[in-house]
Amino acid sequence: MAVGILLVGGFGTRLMPLTKNTPKPMLTVAGLPVTEHQLAMAKRAGISTVVLATSYLSEVFIPYFGDGSKWGMNLLYAVEKEPLGTGGAIRNAAKLITGDESIVVFNGDVLSSHNLAQQILEHETNDADITLHLTAVDDARAYGCVPTDSDGRVTAFLEKMENPITNTINAGCYVFKSKIIDSIPEDTVVSVERQTFPELVAKHGKVFGFIDDSYWLDIGTPRALLKGSVDLVVGVADSSALTAELVQSHTIHSLVMKGADVDPTAVIDGGSCISKGAVIAASAQICGSIIEAGASIGANAIIKNSFIATGANVQNFAQISSSFVTNNEIIEIPQ
Repeated sequence: MAVGILLVGGFGTRLMPLTKNTPKPMLTVAGLPVTEHQLAMAKRAGISTVVLATSYLSEVFIPYFGDGSKWGMNLLYAVEKEPLGTGGAIRNAAKLITGDESIVVFNGDVLSSHNLAQQILEHETNDADITLHLTAVDDARAYGCVPTDSDGRVTAFLEKMENPITNTINAGCYVFKSKIIDSIPEDTVVSVERQTFPELVAKHGKVFGFIDDSYWLDIGTPRALLKGSVDLVVGVADSSALTAELVQSHTIHSLVMKGADVDPTAVIDGGSCISKGAVIAASAQICGSIIEAGASIGANAIIKNSFIATGANVQNFAQISSSFVTNNEIIEIPQ
């Protein structure tokens, strides 16, 4: 059985100001932290042990996730004292893994509904060193592209270019043979994307691509995070983390978590989510927005395409659009 490493140590610079006091993997999408949705994906694929590779605000994770028993999983924590890049973080986390099972690495910036169990199966069938999830995009110019041959082997890692030779890109989920991770230098800043993968391809290592064009989204910006939440609510993305014991009501228009207090006259639509402990007063209108736990929305307030942070208090009749709201400030979300 494969084991997992979830990279949750980034600073979330692109997600500022949302990540000012919260690490990006703990931001809410569809009523739950991003990490909880990713753990559900791992569990669906048969992975029960996951190491969370943390760094920035690492102390936030353990109180919420603990040992993972609540989810029927075994969660371990590897804390980087200094950021080590993707390769260094993977190598550091792998110290907690014993045995030689396949190791699946998840990127904390990604929401994906691809068939991870099939990716693992193909990796092991091919006796691959690494198998990368690749996905096709309409315009690959903004990404490095990853061509494969007729057997599915990766032939190159190409930097961003004006005329990409393929529209398949690295989607950020990797299955490793354990010995490949063991070869990454310890306590050293290493990028698997810029160093490990290209070097292995150059040495004719067995690097395969698993092409799956299911739902995939880089949630690295505030607008993308909002889109990811809406996609989970309306059913475009897989939302199996939203189990019956957590949800008060869920339609294609809205998600209300148990423990939320929503006045019957409030209008919740556009794929909005209302988290546990949030209060929505009479005649409020919430569209395309995320209302985090413990936030309070006043009567007749109108909230559109916004992220209302934990504990924020929005006044009666307020009108807020495309903004990040805390108890102290309202900041426009950048385009």
